[in-house]
Amino acid sequence: MKLVQFAGAVIASALFTGAQAQQPASQSIVVKFSHVVADETPKGKGAIRFKELAEAKTKGRVKVEVYPNSQLYKDREELEALQLGAVQMLAPSVSKFGPLGVRKFEVFDLPYMFPDNKSLEHVVEGPVGTGLFKLLEPKGIVGLAYWFNGFKEFTANRPLRKLDDFKGMKIRIQSSKILEGEIKAFGAIPQVMAFSEVYTANTPSNKYTQKMHEVQKHMTLSDHGVVMYAVIVNKKFWDGLPADIRKALSEAMAEATKYVWDIARRENEDALAKIKAAKTTEVYVLPPAEKAAWRKAMLPLYREYEGVVGKDTLQAIEKTVAQSAVKK
Repeated sequence: MKLVQFAGAVIASALFTGAQAQQPASQSIVVKFSHVVADETPKGKGAIRFKELAEAKTKGRVKVEVYPNSQLYKDREELEALQLGAVQMLAPSVSKFGPLGVRKFEVFDLPYMFPDNKSLEHVVEGPVGTGLFKLLEPKGIVGLAYWFNGFKEFTANRPLRKLDDFKGMKIRIQSSKILEGEIKAFGAIPQVMAFSEVYTANTPSNKYTQKMHEVQKHMTLSDHGVVMYAVIVNKKFWDGLPADIRKALSEAMAEATKYVWDIARRENEDALAKIKAAKTTEVYVLPPAEKAAWRKAMLPLYREYEGVVGKDTLQAIEKTVAQSAVKK
């Protein structure tokens, strides 16, 4: 396992965490839950809800300490901190697993992979989601849940209604080869920026809370991608927990996950309504025919990255999405 060396304080923290397994049963088991966004976001609220549920279900035997806004570790540091045991739990963007050598998670970056949140939910709760989490275990990581934050939409100071409208535009993205390819396929120029800088540029709830609707005049409801997080835990820590504690924490995570998906949908709907009411941004709903044209323009990306994300993964997702459509 390749790990980045940390300062002495961090290593000391990791050693302390490892020693916590030898604590007397009368003392609480501490779970440090670190993430890089604010408490007011769906992820932030989900972390707080998990803390409340976990402590209640374990009757105080577990204490969850939530550290939002990169209080402990920045975006690029947190995975190494988890592997060291300096923290026990994270909720990073699934795009973060590429540098670990687990690039199949990049399937979530492919544009127009998921037509709606219900089909996405079926995918992550089924064999695809479970199979992806299995790939993290050799890295010392256990995946507990997928947290959805909403669909990505485009905002700009000019209308974006046709593919030609993107020509020459500069669009901020997270570091991802697929996202770079996507923006180029739209005819725009990708600008890779840190997660903390580009976080605001995707879902309606993020756009509204960051007041982007006050400075950008046009918004296209394109639903071209998803913002997805994975709640993960240090494997050695997780496997070393008493079985009843692990069961209680799993139940708490399941309830917190349902809560996150519900509030993500609700908050994005509420934010969109507020953006429309403010009348500072013209909201354009991309018609199905135009959305199909945009997706067609992205198909070369599917072929290009088939070897990275796996043909089997793509086929399994397509099958699940089709089954989800039939169930509606």
